[in-house]
Amino acid sequence: MNAVVFAYHNVGVRCLKTLLARGVQVQLVVTHPDSPTETLWFDRVADVATEAGIPVAYVDDTVDDALIDRVAALAPDYLFSFYFRRMLPARLLAAARIAALNMHGSLLPKYRGRVPVNWAVLHGETETGATLHVMEAKPDAGDIVAQQAVPILPDDTAKEVFDKLTVAAEIALWNVLPQLQRGTVPRRANDLAAGSYFGGRKPEDGRIDWSQPAAAVYNLIRAVAPPYPGAFFEAHGHRFIVARARRVMGPLAPPGANPAVLGPQRVGNDILARTGDGGMLRLLELWSADRPGVALAPAHFSELAKLPS
Repeated sequence: MNAVVFAYHNVGVRCLKTLLARGVQVQLVVTHPDSPTETLWFDRVADVATEAGIPVAYVDDTVDDALIDRVAALAPDYLFSFYFRRMLPARLLAAARIAALNMHGSLLPKYRGRVPVNWAVLHGETETGATLHVMEAKPDAGDIVAQQAVPILPDDTAKEVFDKLTVAAEIALWNVLPQLQRGTVPRRANDLAAGSYFGGRKPEDGRIDWSQPAAAVYNLIRAVAPPYPGAFFEAHGHRFIVARARRVMGPLAPPGANPAVLGPQRVGNDILARTGDGGMLRLLELWSADRPGVALAPAHFSELAKLPS
């Protein structure tokens, strides 16, 4: 069995390694050049391919005709896409002799589209997973080939869920590869009516609205916590990023908290925030937006934001 692999990020690294561990002959790896504007908190597919002696090609914005011709000339049994950030054109998909397969970061048909892990955490889901599916012109719409579920715990951040999903992708691919190597592609319908499509998210989407219920605010904080851009709010001309938080569980506000104050307030050595439904969050780590990664002490934060205490 031979294959051409389009891959990026940690899922791309682990799935490429899985193919190699199963003895798949990878003829070419196509990945993205690193962006100087992006924090690279993940592993590089190009490093794995180079170490394995596999030719590497790079795609930034579009897959051009020259690359499609190169892949077609290889006549691969399979074409795999593992967290590659560009849609692959129909002529490229047709180059696969048996099938073109994509690994998506949700339990399809749920959360088709962009950043599925972040959306799942934002919506308070308790489960997600990885799905290997047949690629079609429409994104995430082809038949399901393999799936592996993972839990989302109440305090998991999107990064923690993504780490689980990376393992789920590896397991799903590992388990189905023996069938694929025999030329058999197990398929079941991807019922699009049972799921929804979601677009990408922008940093501005992380703005906190303290009038929302505590669960919604907490889910937003978890969904975009670093290394993602982070949930943020503004106070007295300063922007602050909530790097870590926890819900305060219980029917009453903690001693010393002012139930009339919406948003952050200093209570002793803690920064608490009251939300629209009366719930409270403990803000465990705050950054000033102009000094990301540097935690503020409660006293320093209160001084900058002129919070009540």
